[in-house]
Amino acid sequence: MTYFFKIALFAIGLLAGCNMAANAKTKTMQLRIVETSDVHGSFFPYDFITRKPKSGSLARVSSYIKSLRKSHGDNVLLLENGDILQGQPTCYYYNYVNTDSENIASKLMSYLRYDAATVGNHDIETGHAVYDKWAGEVKCPMLGANVIDDNTGKPYFEPYTIVERQGAKIAVVGMISPAIPNWLANRLWSGMHFEEMVSAARRTIEYLRKNEKPDIIIGLFHSGKDGGITTPDYAENASLEVARKVDGFDVIFFGHDHTRFAETVVSDAGHEVLCLDPANNAHAVAEAQLTLEKRHGKWSVKEKKGLLVDIDSQPVDEDFMAYFKADIDGINNFVNKKIGEFGATITSQECFFGSSAFTDLILNLQLQITGADISFNAPLSMSATIKKGPVYMSDMFNLYKYENQLYVMRFKGCEIRKHLEMSYDQWVNTMLTADDHLLLLEESEWNGETRLRFKNMTFNFDSAAGIDYEVDVTKPDGQKVRILQMSDGTPFDEEKWYKVAVNSYRGNGGGELLTRGAGIPHDSLESRIIYRSEKDQRYYLMKEIERQGTITPKANNNWRFVPDSLVRPAAERDMQLLFGKK
Repeated sequence: MTYFFKIALFAIGLLAGCNMAANAKTKTMQLRIVETSDVHGSFFPYDFITRKPKSGSLARVSSYIKSLRKSHGDNVLLLENGDILQGQPTCYYYNYVNTDSENIASKLMSYLRYDAATVGNHDIETGHAVYDKWAGEVKCPMLGANVIDDNTGKPYFEPYTIVERQGAKIAVVGMISPAIPNWLANRLWSGMHFEEMVSAARRTIEYLRKNEKPDIIIGLFHSGKDGGITTPDYAENASLEVARKVDGFDVIFFGHDHTRFAETVVSDAGHEVLCLDPANNAHAVAEAQLTLEKRHGKWSVKEKKGLLVDIDSQPVDEDFMAYFKADIDGINNFVNKKIGEFGATITSQECFFGSSAFTDLILNLQLQITGADISFNAPLSMSATIKKGPVYMSDMFNLYKYENQLYVMRFKGCEIRKHLEMSYDQWVNTMLTADDHLLLLEESEWNGETRLRFKNMTFNFDSAAGIDYEVDVTKPDGQKVRILQMSDGTPFDEEKWYKVAVNSYRGNGGGELLTRGAGIPHDSLESRIIYRSEKDQRYYLMKEIERQGTITPKANNNWRFVPDSLVRPAAERDMQLLFGKK
């Protein structure tokens, strides 16, 4: 063996030894982090409102999570991102009727073995008695770094939690949209306040780095990507703003805006943040697939990929269904209670094209319940139908979707008109010819298809009862509404004070129709309230239908779009485009 050959062998051996030493110090791990958000009571593959099978649901999520855990073992994290306590009679029954039992939401979360959860605005809407009980029953940490206890100055819920997998420290930071005071009465969130998200996130990250030294930091935010209510103090939807401005997050899961999102955002510091939102009703889950690498005792993210997993195509977990059979039977007994009779079929599809039986039924019931002069209401569902014949408890959730209270407030006539101006400006196009859309629509992508939808949220499309008026679609924004008279024939006076029935969402400032529209300062809204119901609005609507027994809902025909020559052909086209019928 030559001298040079010996040197070469020595060098090769030395290099191999170095590589072996390096490999001994390097370890990898595949981590799967899954988020559900805005489940809204979609627990079972059955709609207790329509009494028909439904897609999505946690029953299918359960199948998917079990398959992940089978293939990845403990390297799976499951996170819940809020708004789980509202949306189906399932929730209402355990929130307000069967209150002695464990809340169905906490029971489900224990079955699915969630690792952490945040609270959503619709969870807070249920009131302290409900969400405090639920949070106490849930076996995983309930998070809210920007939900601050007024008495202690510290987070009302846990600001974060640390989850360990193979020695890797994974911090999960939870936050909620700070816009809750714009939607909910103070009594529902008494004793707490909601901080702006960027500063709360920055404070929490700094504390984590100093005290916990996590390897990975995950955001779990019940706040949309951007937009919504924006004030000098906070933004309703700030998830992407946090991703950009607060360095340190590896992944941010978010929700609240019911819009699917799966993209990577680059922070101001130049780091990539995977941002995911699965939208609502458990039709999909957001999943972060992380490859972790351990070097010199420290784990870090080597690769990350985000996807939205279709849950509609997953099988129903039959073991899950068997486990909750007694709960399902109890809910069925509740929703199958007969309330009264309807002498005509009503549908919310008609609400967008003029005075309609569906919306006017609610408006009229509000007037009858409260004795107010005028009543406001908006469609809470795009395509809800209640058929002629027996009306059951389940139908009440079709008639009225949310657990709002009923308010009576004092408004001047000019404020009533300006409120309606902003409502119709969000709802109606300014038409120049009969070929234009009547409705304010935009194109959107859904499951790879382009379709038309409303540009703005339909639950802000208020119409009124108690007054007769016209909406001239040829006029510019702010000048469309002309109030003709009170519906009893007496004059309407812009300087007169009127009693107006509204839901609590609107009365607390929701949709900004009273603040930005009518021009009432937000801090003056409370002083305008002269009546607020003790229970939710749906309860009083149900009681009034029970009292009357049989109702034949009809349109009031107290308002209409004009001119008819433009409106009629445009309405027929838009009805066909939105709902596939004339």
